[in-house]
Amino acid sequence: MVDLLLTLFRQNMYFVTLWTALLLINGYFAMEPVIIVHGGAGNIPQSRVKGKFDGVKVAVIAGHKVLLQGGSALDAVEAAVVSMEEDENFNAGYGSVLNLRGEVAMEASIMRGEDLNSGAVTLVKEFRNPISIAHKVLTDSPHSFLGGEGAKLFALEKGFSTVPPESLISENAKNALEEFLQHGEFGRTEIGVKNEGGVGTVGAVAIDKHGHIAVATSTGGMSGKAVGRIGDTPLIGSGTYADDNVGGVSTTGHGESILKYCLAHSIIKLMENGSDANTATKEAVTGMTNRLNNTAGAITLSKNGDVGIYFSSTRMSWAYIKENKLFYGIEHNEVIADDYAP
Repeated sequence: MVDLLLTLFRQNMYFVTLWTALLLINGYFAMEPVIIVHGGAGNIPQSRVKGKFDGVKVAVIAGHKVLLQGGSALDAVEAAVVSMEEDENFNAGYGSVLNLRGEVAMEASIMRGEDLNSGAVTLVKEFRNPISIAHKVLTDSPHSFLGGEGAKLFALEKGFSTVPPESLISENAKNALEEFLQHGEFGRTEIGVKNEGGVGTVGAVAIDKHGHIAVATSTGGMSGKAVGRIGDTPLIGSGTYADDNVGGVSTTGHGESILKYCLAHSIIKLMENGSDANTATKEAVTGMTNRLNNTAGAITLSKNGDVGIYFSSTRMSWAYIKENKLFYGIEHNEVIADDYAP
């Protein structure tokens, strides 16, 4: 009798397991896709707030549409960041700040949490969307990080078209460099209040219906930076990190400090040790600011889709979509919520 009961139990467990697997395959137990973006942390003047809000909302919707259509988190974060690279309100792609030679020199990184694969590029000068090249490095290169001439050759090999470098330079970026040369305000990622041309590094974190996490970050760096300077954005663990077992983080702010503190991975480790997304983000950003006396910000998603947002700078624009709501803000302790119907 006992043997018969055990046999029936095993058979039933087999069918339950099979049925559960079929439900998972067909998406019945799929996670709600979530995406969050940031448009940079810094001293953003009031006159630029609307442009920031408009830009992050357009970007988060672009990424969310990819997720709703069944696309991967990786494709979603790329779409969101490309949207901001095309927007002069942000320090990425078109409108990137300039180095001491008056050149655009962009960098970007993207990471897939499923297998920890990543792609990064730096010192990109003749392409409009460095995040898309970074994505190709992840998928099509045996290497994880390409820079300068090597990044250019790879991009051309993969079918990316060059653009005249001057076509990437905005008037705001020119004004920012002029301000730097006049006043020596080294290390500004935000164009000064005087000319009201605030811009900022951009990033996105997403989790798709399969529970896979991806992160993308893109920047033009610091206005007046030395030729050849590389910041935190393309460095995995500093500007970007994704791990399906924990969560994903994109950072923004003072690059050298973020790099020293390995800010993105610091947030991941705190979550790995039991902190929720918001607590981990606040603790790590505050820790970096206290230790190195420079400001930063970060956006975070946990593996369960919980959101973390914190910045020690004056302002940071951000937006995310969750549960048919579009949330956004730029001031400390500010959360604006709009109904969202895709």
